[in-house]
Amino acid sequence: MGLLEDLQERIVIADGAMGTLLYSHGVDRCFEELNLSKPEDILHIHEAYIAAGAEVIQTNTYGANYVKLARYGLEDEVPSINRAAVRLAKQAAKNKAYVLGTIGGLRSINKSAVSIDEIKRTFREQLFVLLNEDVDGLLLETYYDLEELKTVLAIARKETDKPIIAHVTLHEVGVLQDGTPLAEALAQLEQLGADVVGLNCRLGPYHMIRSLEEVPLPSKAFLSAYPNASLPDYRDGRLVYETNADYFKETALAFREQGVRLIGGCCGTTPKHIEAMASALTDRTPVKEKVVQQRHISISVQTNEQNAAPPLQDIVRKRRSVIVELDPPKKLGIAKFLEGAKALKEANIDALTLADNSLATPRISNMALGTIVKEQLGIRPLIHITCRDRNLIGLQSHLMGLHTLGITDVLAITGDPSKIGDFPGATSVYDLSSFDLIRLIRQFNEGLSYSGKPLGQKTNFSIAAAFNPNVRHLDKAVERLEKKIQCGAHYFITQPLYSEQKIEEVYEATKHLDTPIYIGIMPLVSARNADFLHHEVPGITLSDEIRSRMAACANDPVQSAREGIAIAKSLIDAVFDLFNGIYLITPFLRYEMTVELVRYIHEKEQAAQEREVLHG
Repeated sequence: MGLLEDLQERIVIADGAMGTLLYSHGVDRCFEELNLSKPEDILHIHEAYIAAGAEVIQTNTYGANYVKLARYGLEDEVPSINRAAVRLAKQAAKNKAYVLGTIGGLRSINKSAVSIDEIKRTFREQLFVLLNEDVDGLLLETYYDLEELKTVLAIARKETDKPIIAHVTLHEVGVLQDGTPLAEALAQLEQLGADVVGLNCRLGPYHMIRSLEEVPLPSKAFLSAYPNASLPDYRDGRLVYETNADYFKETALAFREQGVRLIGGCCGTTPKHIEAMASALTDRTPVKEKVVQQRHISISVQTNEQNAAPPLQDIVRKRRSVIVELDPPKKLGIAKFLEGAKALKEANIDALTLADNSLATPRISNMALGTIVKEQLGIRPLIHITCRDRNLIGLQSHLMGLHTLGITDVLAITGDPSKIGDFPGATSVYDLSSFDLIRLIRQFNEGLSYSGKPLGQKTNFSIAAAFNPNVRHLDKAVERLEKKIQCGAHYFITQPLYSEQKIEEVYEATKHLDTPIYIGIMPLVSARNADFLHHEVPGITLSDEIRSRMAACANDPVQSAREGIAIAKSLIDAVFDLFNGIYLITPFLRYEMTVELVRYIHEKEQAAQEREVLHG
């Protein structure tokens, strides 16, 4: 009789956490490597769970894959660590318990951290070792990303007919981090061939039971649950789980009522928790009917008359559009900044873009200045948001704040690393990549937080993304651009370009796309400025001709500025017939240079319209 036959007839008890017990005994290194160096410790833990009543144990292989073992320099030990893990589990089981080969998820909050191709390669390597060691089944656990779990489940189902348990992990009750309802996700896993579907990790019994209340009994698969002991506390640099085993005894019956047939434990659980559940479930008869609770989520769409203007991506599709970057000051005091912003408004720009601590240098908050120019000057602010300075919590709070202020235009970028700025020792967060940030903002527009929790309202962000054509292989840059479109970008803003040939190359490389592009142009102010940009600023390249022109007037600041404007105007001329969007970057708060360029663009546009009418 096999595991699936047992689950057909009764509730089966599984084991609990491995890492929790190792951690509690002072082990603070790669847990999976202990299969080789401390096999007796792993064996004793397996035996303790079986003695507590576990009929299913899992191999100590959650992180025994190439990606995670590489952090410890153990990437070449994937086969040996997995083989040893299975053999230890089988030695402990002695045919009294089923042995599941465990493979953990790789993606967490940063979806871009590991590509699908890398996930496939890494998964197959671990999978084949576990199958060759003849495990009784597979446990795919702690998958926050449904795409990843569906990908590896399809691979596993093709390679084996052994039982497969597929577990998702939730941040919020009843919903995955991409907004997919739990019931829908489990149904998809069942359709892909999972024999058992359910939950593990992150949630304790209370929230896991609430999540399962919304899940109907599967038609073919069985339900499982491996809850955490509780929410963890953080004391003296260590994570501590407080929940006592008696609580698990109380909740075991509630899991049974929700149709769970395979029940174990995850983080914080010990043999005492498993023993408590086993003792509570003296009646192992599974329920075959349940009442499913329907969760009704209300998400409203806010309309705001102040934001009635069409989004920039719509404007630039229909006509010439000029947006201007004016960096927030590095020092306190905003009189000159406001003076420049007012002059740019009078020159008739479509939006004022505000960088987010550009070049990793502290500046006055762009959200604060964006609010001021919006409310006091009536200028449309376009707020840059970097992944560098805020973790996932801070980014979401920031987006909610912008929405509350009625600021809807944002540019999602990675951000320059801290080491190039004024405080090279500062931490660069990078919880998310620019791709992930774009996805996050798109999800906000659907009324969902990153964890899938309803926000109560849908935001209405117009999402700009960065495009750097100043690279050796432009086709690779366009591939990144296309990926950002898939993530949800509405339009693009480029790094400053200093070559008419490059502008034409960008046009040819992107003309197949419907997504608008604003071409970046920044006037040079001196020969030193030109050399610095060319040699030291990532993503900016100047032609030899431009650097020679600036060098020719190196000792004349006035003539240098004139030459910089002349170069910028020639670049604008090159852009004019190819792109509707022009993005002017103001150097060193010298807004008068940008104002002149804005007027030049409008004069060219008016002249072109007059010629069109004349020849109409």
